[in-house]
Formats: sequence, structure tokens, C-alpha cells
Amino acid sequence: MVDRAEQRRARAEEADALLHLLLSQACDALGVPTEGVALVAVGGYGREELSPYSDLDVMLVHVEGYPRVDELAAKIWYPLWDSRTRLDHSVRTVAEAQQQAADDVRVALGLLDARHVAGDSLLTLQLRSVLMADWRRTAKTRLPALAQACRDRANTVGELAHLAEPDLKEAYGGLRDAVVLRALVASWLVDVPHPVVERARLDLLNIRDELHTVAGRATDRLVADVAGEVATGLGMADRDELLRHVYSTGRTLAHVCDVSWRRVESLVSRPPRSRRRHRSGGPLLLALDEGVGQHEGEVVLMPDARPERDAVLGLRAAAVAADRELVLSPAVCSRLANDAAALPEPWPGEARRLICALLGAGPGLLEVWEALDQAGYISRLMPEWDTVRFRPPQSAVHRYTVDRHLLETCVEASKMVRDVRRPDLLLVAALAHDLGKAVEGDHSVTGAVIAAKVARRLGFASADVDTIALLVRQHLMLGQVATRRDLDDPMTVELVTGIVGETDTLDLLEALTYADARAAGPAASSPWRMRLVGELSRRVRGELSGGGAGLWTEAPPIPVPQLHQVVGVGRLGVTVTEHLGDLRVNVAVPDQVGTLSTVAGVLAVERLAVRSAVITSVEGLGISQWSVAGSPPDPVRLRDRLAVALRDDSDLVRRLAARDSSAVKQKVASRVDLLPDASETATVLQVRAHDRPGLLYDVTAAIASTGADIRSAHVSTLGAECVDVFYLTDSDGSPLEDEDALTTAKSVLDRLTF
Repeated sequence: MVDRAEQRRARAEEADALLHLLLSQACDALGVPTEGVALVAVGGYGREELSPYSDLDVMLVHVEGYPRVDELAAKIWYPLWDSRTRLDHSVRTVAEAQQQAADDVRVALGLLDARHVAGDSLLTLQLRSVLMADWRRTAKTRLPALAQACRDRANTVGELAHLAEPDLKEAYGGLRDAVVLRALVASWLVDVPHPVVERARLDLLNIRDELHTVAGRATDRLVADVAGEVATGLGMADRDELLRHVYSTGRTLAHVCDVSWRRVESLVSRPPRSRRRHRSGGPLLLALDEGVGQHEGEVVLMPDARPERDAVLGLRAAAVAADRELVLSPAVCSRLANDAAALPEPWPGEARRLICALLGAGPGLLEVWEALDQAGYISRLMPEWDTVRFRPPQSAVHRYTVDRHLLETCVEASKMVRDVRRPDLLLVAALAHDLGKAVEGDHSVTGAVIAAKVARRLGFASADVDTIALLVRQHLMLGQVATRRDLDDPMTVELVTGIVGETDTLDLLEALTYADARAAGPAASSPWRMRLVGELSRRVRGELSGGGAGLWTEAPPIPVPQLHQVVGVGRLGVTVTEHLGDLRVNVAVPDQVGTLSTVAGVLAVERLAVRSAVITSVEGLGISQWSVAGSPPDPVRLRDRLAVALRDDSDLVRRLAARDSSAVKQKVASRVDLLPDASETATVLQVRAHDRPGLLYDVTAAIASTGADIRSAHVSTLGAECVDVFYLTDSDGSPLEDEDALTTAKSVLDRLTF
């Protein structure tokens, strides 16, 4: 088996030998002594951790008045440059290095790893002693700036544990933070679990070594194109296994950083001993709940607490810490994981209440859950959790790993607990809704089975277990129906009504839908999607209460009384508006077969990416409202282009063909399905395809070529994938005959097949 650490040391030793030779030759050539000058390795080279394409970070240190130092440096650097060695170099006296470290905390971190390579070893020793003494003397005042730099970097780059293409060095929880932890230890202010940090750091270094080898260059970003090959080189099964390992390692380092920075903050904010007020007999430990207290910003167990006897003590401590947004002491987490009594199954009512309080605590949940998870306590409470820990997201829509997404969904759900009658069911469903992603098959279906098992263990009544299972099984349903079905078709509301059955369940499902979408990211929670979910829920709620589906609560895409403002001169009109952050293009054209494809083609030629669209017919006009991405278009230019294209679309077809020829061809085939049970008054056609310029034009043109009329369309782009649903009728306004429907579906599929 390859010993990558030994390989890194061997590279460093090879570089040491070369630098030793270069310094000796340079001193001989210039006739200057080796006393009073030294070559010092810093940073990763100083730690003897050279990856295949790492820089050599070298400092030439010299005493004041050393002769011909610039010439000496040139004779060392130029041979390295000539050999194309990646070199980061500097020339300093000890005092200059000391000042540079004082001015720049990143320089200070690199110099803490200074290592003698060649020349005067006493000078290197002096340098190390001065820099280390300065760091320890000034650490308490310098660490806040370092903490802020780490936060800024995390905000800019992101967290290693959650990035689809993680940066192994700069992301929070990466190699840069491992160096920071070494600096914190060197300050003598805080301690860290050295074996844990060292194991994680070496794992990331091994991955970076293989990444350099595969990429053939210096890089820290594990991009999708090379991740599979890197995994193979490391002896892993596939990219997913590699990413899970990276996420796990990053989560470990990030958690240690979180705890360490909390302790640093407590130390820095504590007044000096001379200014502390002496309070005879004052409590050092503040009681918060039974068996739970607070000490120096951390939630701890009271001296008489016995987790081996009190099975709910861990949940009580976690709920208190999350509610107050305090950190849970690592020692407490470890004690709970190792010694806490097992909860009986089903759980007692207090345990069920506490887990729901924890899940509903809001942002405070994240760090508390993470601390317990790192210690292994969460796995004891819910073994199913292990199946999704560090599981990579399978869709570009999701910004988090599966486990973090579940927690973020709980945080979002906690904002809506007052909007539902049973917030406990909402929170448990939020935690469990994606547990099925670790199992083959539809994750909503498999997840419902897992969620029911979890709910029974938590002690919920049978009816509540059924509700939680229903929420998990249908957690995607409202979003899919709202964006892919005609809300004006009675069967749409009947479909959802038959599934949810009652208003309380609908309220829970609507809240879960919002929470899930917001936790996933902007693509899943666009204002357009959320408004459609709200409108569908309102109509279903009206049906369940006996009031019927009713009318729109907010204006339809283009209000009928205001159509004259859109249409303008003649029977062709275009306006551009902004609403709740969405850029909207409103179009009115004569309602006839083929005009919709022309509108879609013009938008594509104008390089407007269609994110969503709602299309309908009103008073002989084809009315469409398009949510687009791009710069706000000129409505006059759009109208003129549309007028030309409606008369003669040959130029439009030529432009679209040119754009289509340059598009990246996708390996995954498009799907075209007829949905026979979606409507009684129209034929419903669903198209799934990878998004590309002119896609909607191709689909609508194919439909028009068969003579079918598009009564309404519901276009949805989520990430890089499109799911478009069209309600089709014949010239008499009736559903298509079966043979005609099949012909139309085949026409669309043929158009989308390269």
C-alpha cells in the first residue's frame, strides 16, 4: 500500500538536498560565509508535506550586514526557476520576518512551521524562538482577527462538508483550518483533540496528493471531471464514496474549529484577573434545567447528573443548548454517547417532547446536533441517521449533503410551527423526509416506511404515525402538481384533495413543502414555485372546507381587465415587468396553432433563459407570462422581433439551429409521457429533458406540427432539468383521440432525439 506521507517527506528531503547544494555553491562562488545566513522552509514545505505539484515556500534569513545577500539569493533562486520549480521565496532578517508576521496573520501562521534546511542552524533557531514567543505573547489580541478571517473565508468559499466540488484547502474544515488549529494549540490558550485533527488532516493531504497526480497540476478543488479517477487511485469504489469521506473529514475539522473558536471567544472576552470582581461563594455553574447547567458559555451536566440512570438527560441538555443557541460541551457529548442509558421503545412522552423541542429550536439546532453526531449519540437515538450521514446531493438543486439538508429543513419548519395544529408531526416529518435516499427506489416511498418506523419508536399514536408517513411519501407532491398541472382543471384539485383528505394534513404538507424547498436552495424555492404551491393549497383547502376551489387570490399571470395594456396596437403586445424578484415577459398574440413556439423561439434567440411559464387562451388571444433569467429585455425590440417571426420564421429557425449545434449533447435521453388520468377535458403531455437553448421552441413546434392546440402549458426549469406539461386539445376543444395523442408524443420525442 502506498505510504503517501512518506512520499511527501521524500519530496521535501529531495528539495532540502537541492537547496543545501545551491546555498553551498552560491556561498563558495561569492566567497561569503555560511554563518549568518540560512535557508528556512515555511508553510507546507516546513511541515514536510509536499504534494506532487506543491510550491517550495522558502525564506533566506540573514543577519544584519551580511555581504552580497541579494546576489546570494539570485544564485539560489535562478537555478530553481530555470528548472521550472514552483517557488515562493523571500529574503529577510529575523527582525524583518518578525515584523512581517506581526503585520499579517497569514504570514505568521506559515512562519510557525519554519524548519531549518541549510546554512546557519542557530539563526533558524533564533527565528523560530522569536516568532513562537511573539505568537504566544500576542495571541489573545490577534486571534479575533484570525477568527474573522476564517469566517470571511468560509462565507466566500463555503464549507468543505457541503460543497459539490469541494476546495480541499480553502473551504471551511479544510487544510487551511487544520493549520489554524495547529496555531491555536501553539498559542497555549486552547487545546484540541490532536489525534482526531491529525487523522483528518492526513486524509485530506492524501486526497490532494492523488488529485495533483490525476489533474497533472497544482489544484485543491475536487471537480466532478476528475473525482471518479481520484477515487479509484485512492482505492475507493466511486466518486460518491470519495465525497462522503471528504464530507466526513471536513465535518470533523469544522466541528473542532467551531468548539475551539467558542473557547477562544470565551477566553478573549473574559476580563483580566486584576479586574474581575471577587464574588465570595458566587456560582461558577448556572443551573438551566434538571441535571443541566451552563459554564463559561457551554451547556454541561450538573455534578449530580447521572446519564446512565436518566435516559432523557441527553435530550434535555440538547434541547436547552439549542434553544439558547449555546454550544454543548464536547465532554458532555462524549459522555452521553458512551454512558447514557438507552431509551425504552416506544419512547416516553418526555423524550418525545424534548426531541420535538430540539428539532424546533431553529438555527441553534445545527451546532448542537452536529456535536452530538460527531460524538456518536445521534446514531444511538436514530440508527437510520447513519445511512444519510455525509451522503452527497444527487441533484444540482440541492446545496447541502442529505443529512445537513434534513437539519436545514427542520430549521425552516421551525418558522412555521404556529401555522399548523400539530407542529410535532411537521418537525419529525422534516427530519425524516429524505431518509429514503439511502435506499434503492423512489425515496419518497421508501422514506415513508422508514419514517413510520422512526415515529413508532418515538412513541407517536398510530394515527400520527400514518400522518407522518403520508407527509414523507407526498412531500414532493404539492410542488410537482402545482408546477406541472393546470390549476384551473378540476381534476388537479380533486387529485390533491383525495390524497391529503383533511385540512390539518394539507397545512402540514404545505409547510413541509415550503421548508424542504427553502432548505434545498434558491432553484427549488423560487417565488414562482412557492406562489403556485400556495395557490394550489388554497384551492384544495377551499374544496376540503366545502367552499369549492374558488378563484385566484392574487392576480392571474395577466389580469383579464388589463389585457388592453399588454396587447397595445393591433393584436400583438409585449410588456416586461418585475415582481418579487422575478423578471417577467408578458406576451399576447393571436390564438392560433404554432404561435406559442414562435414566442418561445424569439425568447431563446434573445438569450433569455426561461425559468417558468404559464400559458393560456383568453378572448381569442394566446396569453403567456414567462419568468426569465438574463438582462431585462427591451419590450419594443421583442415585439418587433415577434411580429417579424410570426410573418416569416425562417430567420428564427436558422438562428436557433446555429445555437442548437453548439449546445452540449446530453447522454440522458429525454422522456415524453402521456398522463391519461390528469384531466378529463384535455390530453396531458409531460416532457422531461435537459435544459438547453431553444428546447421549449422544439417541443411546442413539434406539437404544432401535428395540429394539436395547446390549451395551457406549465413550464418548470429546476436546476439543469426541465419538466414541462402541456394540456392539449383538438380544433373542437376536446381531448385528442388516442392515436392522435400518441402521434403528438412521438413527434415531440423525435424532435428531442439527437
